[in-house]
Amino acid sequence: MNLNASFTLGKLSLGMGDRFAHQAAAQLQACKLAQEQGIEITPVWNKSNREHTIVGSEPSGTRAAADAAVNELGWNRSYFLDADHIGLKTVDRFLGVCDFFTIDVANYIGKPPEAGVAKIFAYQHPELIGNIGIAGIAEPFATTREDIERIVGKYLLAVQEAEKVHRHILLARGPGNFVTEISMDETDAPQTPIELLVILAAIADHKIPIQTIAPKFTGRFNKGVDYDGNLTYFEREFEQDICVIKHAVKNYDLDKNLKLSIHSGSDKFSIYPSVRNVLASHNAGVHVKTAGTTWLEECIGLAESGGDGLALAKEIYVEAFAHKDELCAPYATVIDIRCDMLPSPDDVSAWTKEQYVSALRHDQGNPGFNPHLRQLLHVGFKVAAKMGRRYLSQLEACKECISRNVTTNLFERHIKPLFFP
Repeated sequence: MNLNASFTLGKLSLGMGDRFAHQAAAQLQACKLAQEQGIEITPVWNKSNREHTIVGSEPSGTRAAADAAVNELGWNRSYFLDADHIGLKTVDRFLGVCDFFTIDVANYIGKPPEAGVAKIFAYQHPELIGNIGIAGIAEPFATTREDIERIVGKYLLAVQEAEKVHRHILLARGPGNFVTEISMDETDAPQTPIELLVILAAIADHKIPIQTIAPKFTGRFNKGVDYDGNLTYFEREFEQDICVIKHAVKNYDLDKNLKLSIHSGSDKFSIYPSVRNVLASHNAGVHVKTAGTTWLEECIGLAESGGDGLALAKEIYVEAFAHKDELCAPYATVIDIRCDMLPSPDDVSAWTKEQYVSALRHDQGNPGFNPHLRQLLHVGFKVAAKMGRRYLSQLEACKECISRNVTTNLFERHIKPLFFP
């Protein structure tokens, strides 16, 4: 059973992906290490419908793994299970076991709402028109009625869809029994701070009790590799979004614990100092999803174990290389792989374990690191899924090495730079 009394997400929370439901204890150990040093982090195990479909798993398996880890480590704090990136068509399989729902409405952005509703919204929200001063932001936002109607025309249908999904979950689980997030990150253009403010006003109007919101930030958030963008601009944008959320919570009927969610795609190390500094400056919270980091640490642990583990890790790459077009297609907007920079299957088959680990581990100071190989393997978990029991058996055989890598990576390279002063 979840240990939540109020289903309120903690100030700092970490979304942790676990493709094959074998690393929950190793992941939780990283949160426990933080707790022992005075940093409270709420673990949230997240897995999307797409991932369940590819792996051939069910949300009940993710729940069982999380509960087992909590019991094994004696964790006596809150934790959650996230139905990640769901909509009306996919939410039902998660209703019985999940208590955190990431409602993805990106596909509805830009689609016009019912005629006239944008004008009605602008009429009902005169406070959004003119010079809008927001504490923490030096210059006020200058808007016209036309600006607000344009923004509403772009985003209102997405908010209305989120309300439909939330109502569906509410009927199944009852009020106060789950955490709601709205995700708008998987779209082409980032939301500006003033757009975020209008979106939050619309969410309040539709009485969706969100605790986190995941906007799209400027720059590239590719799978498995570091942020690609202007760090100065990101920090400014992130700080303005924090200020907008505080303003919206104060002025609208929104959860007082509402915070930003960063869907990192894993390993956005270069933005971590900015995130940490802004959070400290504003005494704010954040939810960060690390997605496929754990699956890649499994591959590293297999290779580092040598023998059959290394052989399997090599085989995974060879198969991923052979099917790279198929594997990359669903992730085309969040990967940048140069095929000419991928090592040949023959070369990888001849690698030592040190060469394999150097190429895959996300250490940009290592001359052997290959971000193109890392991105391919990040989206290549389907290869391991097809191996079925053969892959899972090696996870168990190499458990000690894999667990050490999972815990160390999550604690030393994510939690500490994000959350420790």
